[in-house]
Amino acid sequence: MSHVMAGEAATQILKDWNVDHIYGMPGDSINEFVEYLRQEKNEIDFIQVRHEEVGALAASAYAKLTGNIGACLSIGGPGAIHLLNGLYDAKADGAPVLVLAGQVPTTEIGMDAFQEVDLTRLFDDVAVFNQRVPTPDSFPKLLNQAIRSAYTYNGVAVLVLPDNITSHMVKEETEQTSSIYSVPMSRPADSDVKRAVTSIENATRPVILAGNGTKKARQELEKFAEKIKAPIIFTLPSKGVLADTHPYNLGQLGDLGTKPAYHAVQDADILIMIGTSYPYRDYLPESTPAIQIDNNPDVIGKRYPVHIGLAGDTGETLTLLLEEIQTNSNSEFLNHSQREKMKWDRHLEEVVNNSKEPLKAPYVISQLSQVIEDHATVSVDVGNVTVWMARYFPFTHHKFVISSWMATMGCGLPGAIAGKLAYPDRQSIAVCGDGGFSMIMHDFLTALKYELPIMVVILNNSQIAMITSEQEEAGNPSYETNLENMDFALFAEACGGVGYRVDHYKEVSSVFEKASKEVKPVIVDVRIKDEKAQPGHTHQYE
Repeated sequence: MSHVMAGEAATQILKDWNVDHIYGMPGDSINEFVEYLRQEKNEIDFIQVRHEEVGALAASAYAKLTGNIGACLSIGGPGAIHLLNGLYDAKADGAPVLVLAGQVPTTEIGMDAFQEVDLTRLFDDVAVFNQRVPTPDSFPKLLNQAIRSAYTYNGVAVLVLPDNITSHMVKEETEQTSSIYSVPMSRPADSDVKRAVTSIENATRPVILAGNGTKKARQELEKFAEKIKAPIIFTLPSKGVLADTHPYNLGQLGDLGTKPAYHAVQDADILIMIGTSYPYRDYLPESTPAIQIDNNPDVIGKRYPVHIGLAGDTGETLTLLLEEIQTNSNSEFLNHSQREKMKWDRHLEEVVNNSKEPLKAPYVISQLSQVIEDHATVSVDVGNVTVWMARYFPFTHHKFVISSWMATMGCGLPGAIAGKLAYPDRQSIAVCGDGGFSMIMHDFLTALKYELPIMVVILNNSQIAMITSEQEEAGNPSYETNLENMDFALFAEACGGVGYRVDHYKEVSSVFEKASKEVKPVIVDVRIKDEKAQPGHTHQYE
């Protein structure tokens, strides 16, 4: 039996699982493995980030965008600690991510060595798989199991790797493992399907609340909605499953949602939750009968008292319902919801037209949408910018990515970097507030280093505006939410990129047109007047 280095066997495992790039920062306790990655640089790209948090956020975004595992690495101690924010984002949003965290040599573990941290304890809460590699022989086998676990549980898999492990000879036994992952296609019990069919057929005001679980069942969802004559409301992370302009799409629910969506849910006589465990109870009705479809039985009824649960694959379950259910001939409620959505759209158009001078976010976003291609990746940061993009950017076939449940500021730029690596022939846009972008702005240099022509649009109001609103809603004056003014266009140029600054509405269209044609990373710093992001259902219009 032939022998190879443990690091060589492990990189082969990565290639077998189609891991073609990894984000990270080299350093003393991971350098031995980085050398094996260098030897495989034609097949596994190493993306050197300026901060490990950005690497973890990018790995998480890549997994969300593609469904493929994202990978990141770090040294032990401070580098591994830096990863945590991005890893919790992956955990919260159910994204498969692999972590290779360096550690002091096995001979020094437990001896308070330089930068030694108990890493398995550190990662215990965030990981679905969390092991320290004990021997060189176990490295490739544990790596294989880590990747499999990340896919199985849609979460973070961590291998803590003492630096002396990789450069030992091991038996070449990779044929005893497999990189094949078989996805189960579960289906609900027939009795539950029959009960659901009866409930839906007896309803006159059905409403669908669709989540991430519908991303791979777009056609089934559309056919189902058409058959039962139900409007669809999408959760934020599932935005783009169907185009915002689709006649059955009422938009989002919640603070960043639409008024028609809010009232449709409140008026429904049956709520059909598909692929979502929607967490905001205040926006759901008090006691409307509900059906929940999810491939994870653990979340059925977790946040809303559903009366029928359908535990199964979304596409498979919708197909079963389509086969059994009768076409609804009553479209009165659907037609009413569509008329209300048309009123909402006209209202948004009026808001845009009144947002020109002083310059406000709705107008900026309406102009941005004119230069963004239909299949672009759009990475949105957290804050008021989330509301503005959800409300005023018309998503069609775009790839949308955000930190949803963790809602961590600073996710916009890493998402755009990941989007360009995932889909190099498509536009990749980050839309950020000045607060979120300034948290990770150093990694604009990463886009430059790897020649990733992304566009970063910064809605710059010189404050953390959403926190200002939260403080004032609590009855307190705003405190320490103002930010120092910075010219991000000059920053872009100092980095070697392209920068544009926009101060007036007359400049917006032409600048976006120029920026969209740049072949280098570009920042568009748009100075806007702060405006409170009101929940959709509080808007007043005719």
